Amino acid sequence: MKAAVLYEPNTPLVVEEFDLDDPRRGEVLVKTMATGVCHSDWHVVKGDWPRIALPSILGHESAGVVEAVGPEVTSLEVGDHVVLTWKPGCGRCEMCQQGYLSVCDLLPSVPSKPRIRGTGAEISQMIGLGGFGSYTVVPENVAVRVDKDVPFAQAALTGCGVSAGVGAAINTARVRPGTSVAVFGCGGVGLNCMQGSAIAGATTIIAVDLLDQKLDFAKEFGATHTVNASREDPVERIKDLTDGLGVHYAFEAIGLVEKPFVQSIECTRKRGVTVWLGAAPNDTPVTIDAMALFYEKTVMGSYLGSTRPHIDIPRFLNLYKAGELKLDELITRTFPLEEINTAFEALSKGEVARGVIAFD
Repeated sequence: MKAAVLYEPNTPLVVEEFDLDDPRRGEVLVKTMATGVCHSDWHVVKGDWPRIALPSILGHESAGVVEAVGPEVTSLEVGDHVVLTWKPGCGRCEMCQQGYLSVCDLLPSVPSKPRIRGTGAEISQMIGLGGFGSYTVVPENVAVRVDKDVPFAQAALTGCGVSAGVGAAINTARVRPGTSVAVFGCGGVGLNCMQGSAIAGATTIIAVDLLDQKLDFAKEFGATHTVNASREDPVERIKDLTDGLGVHYAFEAIGLVEKPFVQSIECTRKRGVTVWLGAAPNDTPVTIDAMALFYEKTVMGSYLGSTRPHIDIPRFLNLYKAGELKLDELITRTFPLEEINTAFEALSKGEVARGVIAFD
């Protein structure tokens, strides 16, 4: 197999060849066909998330084909098309039993066991998936079977960005028809949050970003209004657009600095709901005025859009096939594995809604 490995933060990924162990009991071998280039991977590259052990094969937003199954695998067969999820849940803990698999008490992510051979260093797979590898071995419950008529690149996006954004609107916030929404950040997750809000029936969707090119993306994915926060106060502008009241729902989908977190609270109306889904670097403090919540506002987090992968991923793809969820339009550019560093550069410059690594 070929794989892109990050050895040290703030260094280019290196594409190398490795040997991969065969699937064991309860595991499947998946040939990777497409993997989205997600901002979470970029956090690891920049050293924002030191909890990810290096060296590691990055990538966690993948789709592929089951090539082999280990003993006692019952739900998948060779030839099945699958999307990989890094939040399968244990199914037994309190959170899973209530349907909140994304915050499972026992399995914070897929267990990462060293399965790579052919190098002196012990190579891990990011959160147990290693999507920037041409093959991976994962537990059976990590592979979500999907219809074979969905293209791999589009299917892959549901493994993280689509689930995080659409799920935050539909599952976490439960946006209601006829309401108003503000989304801070027009990256892949933010755009999907706008799509989810539109699907849920929101009629005013305000996109906030610092780059005009990203605000242009937002118009394609449901935004009815755009605000460039480098030129005007987004809170004041959002209130102007909502008769001085503020929005019913606000989403922070950036996760880099304090200011948008605070603004996402300030721009909501009385009893408004703010959802933070931007994955911030470790130790990112946010200071708010206690009175900001006095009028019964709610602030909550959303981890992978409160997604139940084996239920929601097929539903999202059904919305795509029905023409209600835009996945073709999300894919700005595809790259071969050998251009993985170019793909990250495009992401860092805001040049793409989503870049995808396409495997042969």
